[in-house]
Amino acid sequence: MSVKSCEKIEKSQVVLTIEVGAAEFEAAIEKAYQKMRRKINVPGFRPGKAPRKIIEGMYGAEVFFEEAMNIAFPEAYEAAVKEQELQVVGYPTVEIEGQVTKDGFTFKATAPVYPEVTLGQYKGLSAPKEEVKVSAADVDERLKTLTDRNTRLVSVEREAKDGDTVVIDFEGFLDGKPFDGGKGENYSLELGSHTFVPGFEEQLVGVKAGDEKDLDVTFPEDYHKDLAGKAVVFKVKVHEVKEKEVPALDDEFAKDVSEFDTLKDLKADLKKKITAEREETAKRAFEDALMEQVADNITADVPDAMVEAQARQYLDNFKMQLAQQGIQYDQYMKATGMDEAKLIEDAKEPALKQVRMDLAMAAIIKEENIDATDEEVEAEFQKMADQYGMDLETVKKYLHADQVKDQLKSQKAIAVVTDSATAAKPEKKTAKKSSKKAEETAEGEEPAEEKPAKKTTRKKAEKAEEDGEEKKPAKKSTKKAAKKEDEEPAESK
Repeated sequence: MSVKSCEKIEKSQVVLTIEVGAAEFEAAIEKAYQKMRRKINVPGFRPGKAPRKIIEGMYGAEVFFEEAMNIAFPEAYEAAVKEQELQVVGYPTVEIEGQVTKDGFTFKATAPVYPEVTLGQYKGLSAPKEEVKVSAADVDERLKTLTDRNTRLVSVEREAKDGDTVVIDFEGFLDGKPFDGGKGENYSLELGSHTFVPGFEEQLVGVKAGDEKDLDVTFPEDYHKDLAGKAVVFKVKVHEVKEKEVPALDDEFAKDVSEFDTLKDLKADLKKKITAEREETAKRAFEDALMEQVADNITADVPDAMVEAQARQYLDNFKMQLAQQGIQYDQYMKATGMDEAKLIEDAKEPALKQVRMDLAMAAIIKEENIDATDEEVEAEFQKMADQYGMDLETVKKYLHADQVKDQLKSQKAIAVVTDSATAAKPEKKTAKKSSKKAEETAEGEEPAEEKPAKKTTRKKAEKAEEDGEEKKPAKKSTKKAAKKEDEEPAESK
């Protein structure tokens, strides 16, 4: 193999002109013969036993050329890339030049390479940073979560009212016939939760245990096509009426739900935790805003291959999210009418931003000679083990030391930017939702499908999860016509 030329072109690509000589091509032809001989039928010879010269005499000397080129190309290409010290970031496109003979062949390989990056300003930047405030109402809201978690449902011998939970059997009928997905047994439904189709829960206010009632319900016009706008009857039997028994907010409650002896101490701890959470959120948003500026300030001819690879990573993360929700990707695409090519195309803009962010991060690490010692890597492993309550060796099975080292280097690069930056007061937001959008939201309509979102700088640095921050699509199912998760009737969209 010999490299005849190596030319740089736009979009951080190089064109390699590579010659495969006679000796290399002969070795590739022999390998091709060994691979193909069993598939070539030669009269008088058992399969695979015909000599190469006999086969070439029958079918021509070129019979093995195509397979030999497929064998010779990867070795020649990889050797050329190594010789030219190229950092390739994608697959090459190949074009044969001239004739292929027993003396060899010449080909051109156009390959994307890691771009040259010139840093712009990355120190002395400014970005808005939220001022963290925690009010008594914030603490009360967190307390409410604790009380809700510890609230019990107790049976009552009275008529049901809003906020109560009724345990019911139900079955839906359209034109006197049961419809698919319209039946449930011993289902617990909180009245006023707006879980079911409008009109269903309202008609159960006032029922008592043992009651049987027919509910006349009309499905919304934008519901599932089989039931949209249709009038149906649900036959309901009430087994039980339950009310919420909310615990009193006192010192005894604090002892039951925490390690504190008084409600005052519990509130103080909640305020401390909320403050820490919001400070961390504000810090991350500040860092991300700064790193976006750094990424905007670099000069780099980003190859399309890097953007394509990042966009496909977003798609893989999106598929993983669907799987975690129990949704099959193919079914989701069919149900939503989405096209994978469109998903990839829509993801390219955030993918380009993420690639530029990664290039900026790497450039800072190089410019500042940032590294992480073995001791720092070991300490980070121990920190993770303590954080997740895992054995140190178990953590090391899931994460390679190089990953942790890269993570630490990225964190140090971010620190270089943030330590020299100034925090500005954020502008007051006055965005208002349109009345139409407000109505749609109030009616519980699902938002438009979101494309896979970009990963934040911090998440990239931490590498705790590869999935980025994609929106989780709402699960759709034809069986929702009359129940939620196979039991809930007529969930409102």
